[in-house]
Amino acid sequence: MPTNNGLPPLIPRDVLFGNPEKAGAQISPDGRRLAYLAPVDGVLNVWVGETEGENYQPVTHDTDRGIRVYSWAHDDKHLLYLQDRGGDENWRLYKVDLDTGREHDLTPFEGVQVQIIAHRKQHPNDVLIGMNKDDERLHDVYHLDLTSNAIELVEKNPGDVNSWVVDLHLAVRAAVAMTADGGSELRVRDTRDGEWRTAITWAPEDALTSGPLAFAQDGGTLYLTESRDADTSRLVALQLETGETTVIAEDPRYDLGNVVLHPDTRDVQMVAFTRARQEWTVLDPAIANDIALISRLNPGDFDLVDRTHADDKWIIAFTNDAESASYHLYDCRTKQTRFLFYVRPDLANYQLAKMEPIQFLARDGLVIEGYLTRPPNVDPRDLPTVLLVHGGPWHRDVWGYDPEAQWLANRGYACLQVNFRGSTGYGKAFVNAGNREWGAKMHDDLVDAVQWVVGQGITNPARVAIYGGSYGGYAALVGATFTPELFCCAVDIVGPSNLVTFIKTIPPYWSTFLAMLQQRVGDPETEAEFLMSRSPLTYVDRIAIPMLIAQGANDPRVKQSESEQIVAAMKRKGIPHEYLLFEDEGHGFAKPENRLTFYAAAERFLARHLGGRFEE
Repeated sequence: MPTNNGLPPLIPRDVLFGNPEKAGAQISPDGRRLAYLAPVDGVLNVWVGETEGENYQPVTHDTDRGIRVYSWAHDDKHLLYLQDRGGDENWRLYKVDLDTGREHDLTPFEGVQVQIIAHRKQHPNDVLIGMNKDDERLHDVYHLDLTSNAIELVEKNPGDVNSWVVDLHLAVRAAVAMTADGGSELRVRDTRDGEWRTAITWAPEDALTSGPLAFAQDGGTLYLTESRDADTSRLVALQLETGETTVIAEDPRYDLGNVVLHPDTRDVQMVAFTRARQEWTVLDPAIANDIALISRLNPGDFDLVDRTHADDKWIIAFTNDAESASYHLYDCRTKQTRFLFYVRPDLANYQLAKMEPIQFLARDGLVIEGYLTRPPNVDPRDLPTVLLVHGGPWHRDVWGYDPEAQWLANRGYACLQVNFRGSTGYGKAFVNAGNREWGAKMHDDLVDAVQWVVGQGITNPARVAIYGGSYGGYAALVGATFTPELFCCAVDIVGPSNLVTFIKTIPPYWSTFLAMLQQRVGDPETEAEFLMSRSPLTYVDRIAIPMLIAQGANDPRVKQSESEQIVAAMKRKGIPHEYLLFEDEGHGFAKPENRLTFYAAAERFLARHLGGRFEE
C-alpha cells in the first residue's frame, strides 16, 4: 500500500500560479482571426493571428497588471478591453484598432467605473456602457460610438437600479431595482422611450435566485431566472404584454446555470444545471448532434464561449479536474474540431489529483455538498487537511481544474471545499438558510464538514487548517476566533474582521446592494451589537493558533483597515502572526509576482504548521 512518502514530484509554484501560456481564446466575428491572452515580458496582453495560421502577434501593450477582460468588437476592426489601476476596480474601457495598432482610452475619467452593458452584431459600431460618472453610487447608461469615440447619456439611473437589460436594437427595455426590504423589482417598458412599469416584485427570499437574462428576438418576451412558486431558479419566458410566464427548464434541487441562446433567433438552445458537475440539456434539436460530438472530445465539463456571426465556428473551453483547461475550435459545417491550446501545458509533466464530489448531513439535517481533493499516491487516511472556503458567500465551488486544490494536494494535504448554507446553486431555501448566519450556522457547516472527513478516517483531527479569501478570509478569521480548538492554523486573504466597519465602508457603487446586505448579514446602524457578536475582531483574545493574513492596499470591497485592525489587535496582545500587504493590489492578487510571493509564504506557513512540503 502506498505511504505518505509516495507523493509525486513537486509542482513548481510558477506552473500553478504564474501567468498562463495562453488563455481566453475568442474568434473574430468573420471567423478569419483568433485572439487570446498571453504574456509579453511577463505581463498578459492580447495576441491576434489568422485562424488558419501560426503567426500571432501582441496587439496590446500593457506593462503593469496585465489584461484579463477583453472581447472582439462586432465591427471586425477593433478589440475592446477593460483595465483598472492597482486593483481599484475603477475599470476603464479601451479599444485597439487592428489595422493601425493604435490603442485608445475611451473613458479617461478618474474615479469612474465602466461596465459593458451591451454590444450587438446588429449594431457593430455601437456599445452601451454603464458609468458612475455623475454619481459614484449609480451607473447610468451611455451610448459609445466606436467610429467617433463619442459618448452620449441615454438613460439616467433613478437612484435604485443596479442592472440594465437591452433588446436586440440596443434599446434599454428592462431594469432591476433593489427594494428597501432587500428584495428587487423588475421594471420594463415596451419601447425605447416608453413609460417604465413594474412587471414583477421579488421578495427578499427570491432576490438572489431571480432576475432577467435577455430579450427574445420579438422584443416582447423576456427570459428570466425565476424562483417564485418554486425552490430553485428556473428558466422562464415572460410575456411583457400579458405578464404570463412559461417555464422552459427547471431542476427540483439545483438552480439554473448557464443558458445558451441562438445569436440571431434568440431561441433557447441549451441550458446547464451545475449538480456535482455541470450538465447540459439541449433544447434545440438543430445543435443536438454538435453537442454530442463536442461532449466526446474530453471527459471534462465544457462551455461554448464564442461563435462567429455566421454561426459556423465555435470556440469550446473544457475544464477537467486533473489536467489544464483547454480550448478547441469547432466547425459546425464540417463537424471537425481543431485543438487550439492548453492554458497551462506544463501541467502535463506532473501528476494531478482527482476532485471527488462529496455529500454529508449538517447537524440540523441539511444536505451539504462539496468536493474533496486528496494527494495522489499516498495512503488516503489520517491526512493533514486544508479547509478551503470559497468567497462570496453568494457563490459556490464547482468541479474542474482548481489551482489551489492541486497545489494543496501536491504538497501533501487533503483539500476540502464545502458549499455551506448561503452558497448559491442549491435553491432559495438553501441560500436563505445563510441569512444572518455569518459566524454561526454557516460556520457550523464548515465545522461539520471537518468532523465528517475526520469521521471517515480521511483527516487527522490534529492537523487541520482553515484557508480562504474574501468571505473565505472572514471564515478563516472566524475559525481562529470562534473554534480555535478545531484548527492548527489559519490563512486569511482580504477577509473582513469587523462586520460593522465592513458594511459601512462598502464601495459607493454597491449602494443599491446595501439593503440586501442589511437583510442577509445585519444592519450596522441598528444592529451593531449583533454584528460585533459575529465579528472576529471582537474575539481576538481567543486566537490560539498561528495566522497568516494577506491584503491588497487598494481593495475597494474589503478595505485595508479590515486586516490592519485585527493585525494591530494581535500585535497588542502578543499573538504570533504573519502579515503581507501588497501595495499595488486590490481584492485579490492579479500580478503574477505578487501571487507567487503570497503562495511562497503560504506554503511555508502551512508546511511549518501542518507538516506538508514546500518549494524552496
